[in-house]
Amino acid sequence: MQSCPDLVAAEDVLLFVNAAITATGQREFRSGAAEQQLSLDFLHEYVRVNYRPLYAASLALDINDHNAALIVRRLLETAGEATADGRRTEGRLIAARLARLPAPRVYRLFRALRAAGVNNRRTRAIIRDWVAARPDPALDAVKYRAGLTCAARHAHLPLHGPGEDGGELGDFLFAPRRRKYFDTPLLDAWRRAHYEQGALYELPFTVAEGFAAAHGIGRRAFLERIAPRMTRRERLRVQESARVHGAEVDRDLTGMPLTRLASYVLGLPLDDRAARRAELTGALRAAARRTAGARAGTWGRVAAVLDDSYSTTGSRQKRRRPLATALACHFLLEALAEEYLPLWTSGRRDALLARPYGPTPLGMRVLDALEYAPERLVIVSDGWDNAPPGLAGEVLRVWRTRLDPRGATSVVHLNPVYDAEDFTVRRLSPVVPTAGVRDAEDLPALVQLARFAEGRTGLTELRAHLDERVRQFLAADGEPVREEGAAVREEGAAG
Repeated sequence: MQSCPDLVAAEDVLLFVNAAITATGQREFRSGAAEQQLSLDFLHEYVRVNYRPLYAASLALDINDHNAALIVRRLLETAGEATADGRRTEGRLIAARLARLPAPRVYRLFRALRAAGVNNRRTRAIIRDWVAARPDPALDAVKYRAGLTCAARHAHLPLHGPGEDGGELGDFLFAPRRRKYFDTPLLDAWRRAHYEQGALYELPFTVAEGFAAAHGIGRRAFLERIAPRMTRRERLRVQESARVHGAEVDRDLTGMPLTRLASYVLGLPLDDRAARRAELTGALRAAARRTAGARAGTWGRVAAVLDDSYSTTGSRQKRRRPLATALACHFLLEALAEEYLPLWTSGRRDALLARPYGPTPLGMRVLDALEYAPERLVIVSDGWDNAPPGLAGEVLRVWRTRLDPRGATSVVHLNPVYDAEDFTVRRLSPVVPTAGVRDAEDLPALVQLARFAEGRTGLTELRAHLDERVRQFLAADGEPVREEGAAVREEGAAG
């Protein structure tokens, strides 16, 4: 039997994890950016102060990059509050998480640390090791020059100034006119691009774009010549711009992450989606099969209630993000299931042509799904059941308490939208576990995490789950993991 304090602690940590998965501090459909940021800041401070070991351990979970960077910053800002064992654990978790974050976000984090005056020994060591592990220092110097310069100054890296100590990279960052030319081809291409148009096509796309504008090069000519230097994501991002200017940029959808691919598909006009049906559907199913891996076809009979109501429009900053998550979950569940029934709230049957429309009749769709007698029911929605209001919660309550008390049908609600007012994602019913979701790729892990939200397990089970995730997370980076779980448990007991 779990004690009341343990259950409260488990609920607090799950509250934070759901927020860290879904919230990005940006405007949502029903709340503004300021509300989001204030709510999120409070949660970070509350959990860091009261459950610091578990706060650090959340870096090993499927939280989004925005919250991962916030956690790292707050741990470094308050390094003096950690125990000796805690500092070692935190240091490994921070290093492993930074290695997975996109470089621009890490450089923004380093600039924020410098602005806040956080310059303790651990911070300098983490910056030094991360920069040293970068695969192409010259690329970083050209593409993220301001960030690398800030990191070098703040952590007192050997390349912090011009001359022999800093070498060619130091001269490039701090005194580029000191040299008439650079031996590193990429650095010298940047130097030549200031006066030689041909040199800009040797640079990364985002850097070359600025030089092209300075030289007055037409958009069409620039896009066609720079295409070989563009990443897959850059090619997809400039598709519309290229079409407007009459340029042809080859698109490559193979290997794209599932949720990102779903966002790309939803950004296309309906006519384009219909015309490219075979290509887009094939790419989405291939991405779903890669994500499912060995679990493909192992989930038995699955029904899904997928929200495509008007509120899935999202916001200007997160345009159609809830709908993209639902679309990606649809294709992943199709791959995981042996038999599969998708039910969209709008009543549509063509997932590829999904668009935000109408109210949210979750209750009616849940009834249809339960009539299918699935082994698993997955609901992907922001939880605003409004046609009629509250029907979904009542249907689930009656189903779980009277018609299926033994839980023959597993029901889980995945919510892609953070509710700033309630400091968590909105739930449909107390009898059904709810977990936040941002990327469909995390769906299998989130279904497992959601069981802790039923209120039947406490801090001991949750801490054991986090210990295992920490071990797996650090093992993937080749870190020693034998003591990590014990460190989290011991610190939790001490706290």
